[in-house]
Amino acid sequence: MQAPNPDNLFPIEGYEKLCFLKNIIKNPNIVVGDFTYYDDFEDVNNFEKNVKYHFDFIGDKLIIGKFCMIASGVSFIMNGGNHLTEATSAYPFAIFGRNWKNAMDGKTYPTKGDTIVGNDVWIGHNATIMPGVTIGDGAIIASNSVVTKNVEPYTIVGGNPAKPIRKRFEENTIEKLLHLKWWDWELSKITENVQLLTSSPQEFFSKYI
Repeated sequence: MQAPNPDNLFPIEGYEKLCFLKNIIKNPNIVVGDFTYYDDFEDVNNFEKNVKYHFDFIGDKLIIGKFCMIASGVSFIMNGGNHLTEATSAYPFAIFGRNWKNAMDGKTYPTKGDTIVGNDVWIGHNATIMPGVTIGDGAIIASNSVVTKNVEPYTIVGGNPAKPIRKRFEENTIEKLLHLKWWDWELSKITENVQLLTSSPQEFFSKYI
């Protein structure tokens, strides 16, 4: 049984609007797992352009797991877009230099840490992920959502700001899936079980629990 090659930039023959994302990433602060794909209506190289305010001097990372599905127009807002919200003014005086260059002496702009997307996460068209958010394994982000808070594993969220719509499965099923972590299996084992992975969790568990 032969699986697709995760190092293949365009895994669908003759179609260059979908790529295995890790193969186009140039920024060392963006980390992407095997088989995560990005589908863009125009050009897959738009992905890094849609990671906004990602400045080297801040050092925050965008970490995306394996087997994720990222649709066209998805944006990640990184910590470089943050302003002072508790100061008298939110205006970034210091970046303009001259007599304003010392405005931030002894101060720092707010940061919410790395943005982390788990494994087997589906992010729908035009969704926006805000800085420092963690999206759990198996979650689904509806199209046009703005994700401002962490998303629990196997939870469907939508809206602006995004709110939970429902869990994909019952809690005990979610616990079993998180324990099995199929995305970390050897590729040969995943390939042998694609029929089960596209069936109900109950059928999947019949073999592995």
